[in-house]
Amino acid sequence: MNKYLKQYEWSNIGAMVRNNKAIPKETDARFDGRLVVITGATSGIGLETARFYASRGADLLCVNRSEERSLKLKAELEGVFKVSCRFHVADFSRLPDVHASAKLLAEIPENIDVLIHNAGVYNTKRRFTPDGIEEVFQVNYLGSFIINHAVKEKLRRQGKARIIHVNSEGHRFALAGVHLDDLGWERHRYTGLKSYGAAKTAQILSMYPLGEYFAGSGVTVNAMHPGDVKTNMGENNGRLYRFFKHRIINPSARDPLLSAQALYYLGVAEELAGITGKFFNFTTEETPAPHALDRDAAREVWAHSLKLGGLG
Repeated sequence: MNKYLKQYEWSNIGAMVRNNKAIPKETDARFDGRLVVITGATSGIGLETARFYASRGADLLCVNRSEERSLKLKAELEGVFKVSCRFHVADFSRLPDVHASAKLLAEIPENIDVLIHNAGVYNTKRRFTPDGIEEVFQVNYLGSFIINHAVKEKLRRQGKARIIHVNSEGHRFALAGVHLDDLGWERHRYTGLKSYGAAKTAQILSMYPLGEYFAGSGVTVNAMHPGDVKTNMGENNGRLYRFFKHRIINPSARDPLLSAQALYYLGVAEELAGITGKFFNFTTEETPAPHALDRDAAREVWAHSLKLGGLG
């Protein structure tokens, strides 16, 4: 029997439904000359977030899969907003690319004020990376874990920074948590929702040990659901899924600018200074699903991730 089922609270589900329809909080604060790192910044939520931060004076360092789109983004942000925009090309389905990105970020001389983990993928069918890891788990979770591990000492020395994971209410679909003994889905039935939920659950769980490392340092780490907004997520799947997405999901999806507004508030708002280890729907704090609150599971996920990412 699933040990987490009896811990579910219907009130938390009701809060999720209400908050999905909310408007994110805003802040008038600017971010001139501060450095923001965003992964997956050439489309959807990442693109709108890069634009939003640039419009408030922030400099950008973006980690993207496409060089062509990165060049276009750089030209737009520097031309329109007169800020600095650098980029690094990396495919998170390849661990050498992830490690190269992590090393780059750990060694840059300037402070990283906000680090936004946005890169992600949604698969309806099981796929493996060249590293032999299920693709959704690697791209959505392990990539951000490796980067966090690489920059954690730098951020703690800075004395102030905010890490934000673009997570999802989809973590609630991993009802049994993360199957660390079956990450390849050999003994469990694979579905897009379950694999995505497991990766997002792992991301939330990893916040707790990381938050302990940053205790008292001024560095915070939080996760947020970016709203049910229109993005290109899932366009890599088959015709049936794309038909469902375009006809059923997209018509009611909201503008990703709302997600950008929320990510700016979470990264900049003074009232969130020192708030860490929390899950937000847009800018409203929520209680994650029970399996994403299990501190014993968090320690197990952390230890396993070190090995899987070649970090220990």
